[in-house]
Amino acid sequence: MSFVQFSRVNLSFGHRDILKDVSLRLASGSRCCLTGANGSGKSTLLKIIAGKLNSDSGERAVQKNTRISYLPQSGIVHHGMSLRDEVESAFSFVHSLIEKLEKTGELLAQVKNDESQSGNVKVLIDEHHILQEQIEQTGFYRREGLVSSVLCGLGFSLNDINRDTGEFSGGWQMRIALAKVLLEKPDILLLDEPTNYLDIEARTWLLQWLKDFTGGYLLVSHDRYFLDVSVNEVYELYNGNLKRYTGNYTSFEKIRQIELESIVKRYNEQQEEIIKTEALIKRFRYKASKAAFAQDLVKRLEKMEIIEIPESLKKINISFPPAPHCGNVALTLESIGKSYGQRNVLSSLDLNIDAGERLVVAGPNGAGKTTLLRIIAGADNQFEGNVKYGSGVCAGYFSQDAAEALDSSQNILEFMEEEAPTALIPKLRDMLGAFLFRGDDVYKNVNVLSGGEKSRLALLKMFLKPMNLLVLDEPTNHLDLYSKDILLEALKKYTGTIIFVSHDRSFMEDLSTKTLELMPGTDTAPAAAKLFYGNYAYYLDRINRENEEDNKPQRTATKVAGRNTEVLIESDSSLRDTPWLNSNELNNEQRRASEKQKQALKRRLERQETQILGELEDLEKEKAALEIELSLPDVYSNAEKAKKVKQKLDDYIKKIDEKSAEWSIIDEQKNKSYI
Repeated sequence: MSFVQFSRVNLSFGHRDILKDVSLRLASGSRCCLTGANGSGKSTLLKIIAGKLNSDSGERAVQKNTRISYLPQSGIVHHGMSLRDEVESAFSFVHSLIEKLEKTGELLAQVKNDESQSGNVKVLIDEHHILQEQIEQTGFYRREGLVSSVLCGLGFSLNDINRDTGEFSGGWQMRIALAKVLLEKPDILLLDEPTNYLDIEARTWLLQWLKDFTGGYLLVSHDRYFLDVSVNEVYELYNGNLKRYTGNYTSFEKIRQIELESIVKRYNEQQEEIIKTEALIKRFRYKASKAAFAQDLVKRLEKMEIIEIPESLKKINISFPPAPHCGNVALTLESIGKSYGQRNVLSSLDLNIDAGERLVVAGPNGAGKTTLLRIIAGADNQFEGNVKYGSGVCAGYFSQDAAEALDSSQNILEFMEEEAPTALIPKLRDMLGAFLFRGDDVYKNVNVLSGGEKSRLALLKMFLKPMNLLVLDEPTNHLDLYSKDILLEALKKYTGTIIFVSHDRSFMEDLSTKTLELMPGTDTAPAAAKLFYGNYAYYLDRINRENEEDNKPQRTATKVAGRNTEVLIESDSSLRDTPWLNSNELNNEQRRASEKQKQALKRRLERQETQILGELEDLEKEKAALEIELSLPDVYSNAEKAKKVKQKLDDYIKKIDEKSAEWSIIDEQKNKSYI
């Protein structure tokens, strides 16, 4: 079995200990992730494992012929070769195996008729067979198909195959690097933030690839769902020490939370002791009779081993300016259409967004998600149809290229103080910390920041202004898990409307309340859209169930008389008798009547849903309050009080179940609504 092993590894940068007596073993079949606070040394440890960086001390053992492949976070640029040739160079290591195979074959031919060399013949035959198996396992003889499969899985199109790699942007450059690392099929695979530049389709493909991978891997990622599905061991770097946990990432978080509670308790006790000791020193330092005592206290403080707690335990609660009041309808889209040359990405899209909704826009790569957000935000005016903001709506837009607009010679703190309302200035340090600008980082000049740092700063800058409609395109890019959690909590408390695109599945599921699926146009059908009245998890469940059905609905585009555009309908046996679906023979009058009927039904169902969800929210709050009351000592220690509270709690649980059943019925009816 191939493996790489480290024992008692140490590394320091200046006076800071990055790694302290770190031990780690990775072998074929390992499914591990590496976690820790930002700046804890995760990337440094990966470089040491990959042999790119030497440690100060410790032992490194690698089994003979074990191949290790490493993908850094960023910084890889390719040029001068076509995409196909560049990616195919991942098989270059096989040429040395082929040379060995040929030499072994030549030696075998020389000695096979020499009876005195019979022992060597057997050795050479075994070696020849092993080399043949090694070459076969690399996929060298199937490399053309493997290259195409990996590139398509990572989002490249067939038209990209012959393009010069120098034409690709930074994010696509890293996808090229990832493709090469995967095609190398190493024994040990080290991936540092492989999902940073991948959309959700490419992430899903990579998860399946890792599932089928027979070697071992260690990866760093800020995608919680990706980690939960792909790993069964978690290594945490904390204050230079490395500790192993079994289970996926969620399991690690639960166990670690219990441990951290103990650390926080000891931290708080130590802080109290420090405060008291410093007060005594201040009190007695200048009294001659107590000078020796004060000096002993000073020495005690100097020798004290200070307990540090991770950033995630330093409670940072950020909030954005309150959303200004607006009307009940935040946004209306009427017959939105958009094409790039012959490629149709949006067609006859009609949509109403009520104030307070959290709409996630989903769909495959190239479906027009970013295009739709640009149209909504007013960044793209070349489209068909109308975009109407509701009364009093003020929108803010964060785009993937927002970093390019930041240009200032000020440092970060000065820049943000100039942008922030007066009421938020005292909270800026915490807000910057939540977006990974910590300590002296706030004194960096804006102009020297990296693209990722500028992107985080642009996102925070947008949140400083009072708005009631947020249009967010990939807001979690370049944020770690801790910062994502802070952003998510702030957005959950935000009372305005949110329309967003993300490739972080956990973030999408936790924030969204509705899901808009976009499907790109084809040669035979226009682009289509479908609205799901549930969050992203609900959307995925519906899609999976539809795909499992033997007679799943087939999407068809039907010409409607009197219009130049096409309306998407769904041929589903449960909907065939619905009046507005018999559109082949619809005339203008029938179409208007059926549309009116459809919209009236949709509005009625939406009103009922809003009412039920509001009642459910109130019931859940009452249930939570009763659960807290039941946990109070003076209640659970009194049998009579506990019985009364428990009875009330059971009543609320029953009411919640009844309301949930009502919502399910409404939801089932609403799922027949199509855009």
